Amino acid sequence: GSLLGLCLIIQILTGLFLAMHYTSDTATAFSSVAHICRDVNYGWLIRYMHANGASMFFICLFLHVGRGVYYGSYNMIETWNMGIILLFAVMATAFMGYVL
Repeated sequence: GSLLGLCLIIQILTGLFLAMHYTSDTATAFSSVAHICRDVNYGWLIRYMHANGASMFFICLFLHVGRGVYYGSYNMIETWNMGIILLFAVMATAFMGYVL
């Protein structure tokens, strides 16, 4: 749980820093990513922390769900269902971030 929170904070912070320099226009999106990697101080590090942080977040998330299955947390129906709803919401958010 705490690793998930740490990964989420890193994702939010790096996402905010990337959003300061990213333009979503189809004509300039690639050049803005190249600008982030080449011209922004430590922009390459922020970009790769954001990309790899998403993978780390999902690793921690799947370990968290696996721990819940192992310890039988699914017996608490309301809590388990809320966790699964949050899992799907996170997956949808990650898909939207990947598409960008």
